Amino acid sequence: MKVDNRSHERVEEFKYLGTTITNQKSVQEEIKSRLKSGNAFYPSAQYLLSSSLLSKNLKIKIYRTINLLVVLYGCETWLLKLREEGRLRVFENMVLRRIFGSRRDEVTRKWRTLYDEELNDLYSLPNIARVIKSRRMSRAGKIARMGDRRSVFRVLVGKPEEK
Repeated sequence: MKVDNRSHERVEEFKYLGTTITNQKSVQEEIKSRLKSGNAFYPSAQYLLSSSLLSKNLKIKIYRTINLLVVLYGCETWLLKLREEGRLRVFENMVLRRIFGSRRDEVTRKWRTLYDEELNDLYSLPNIARVIKSRRMSRAGKIARMGDRRSVFRVLVGKPEEK
């Protein structure tokens, strides 16, 4: 590929912002790796997220400032399919269930985990898929404002001459 009269070799994969980008248009492996990193966070912070001494708002701040940043690192390059979006939502719901705890069923008087709809009501911030889409749009906007002198802008808006 030529950009600014410079030739760039074609590669099968490369690292960008710590993310492995492949020519397969699939981010499944990268998302699995990110979710694994997010799950590795729990042994060190499980006592914080399940503590009754901390408020729910503080627990959510801990999740958003530490865990969510680990999981979403490099997400600006992800092309999400419904399957990957679902995996990310399952991860987020798992974390939120740990934060918000169990509920007592009014009919059976037994403790149960929260349903997804209940979690959505309790967690008023944008869900993980919406955060990813917002970050992708923000990144595209930054590139679009760079102007045609920058090579990254020309790659974004350019038309390839070959497949």
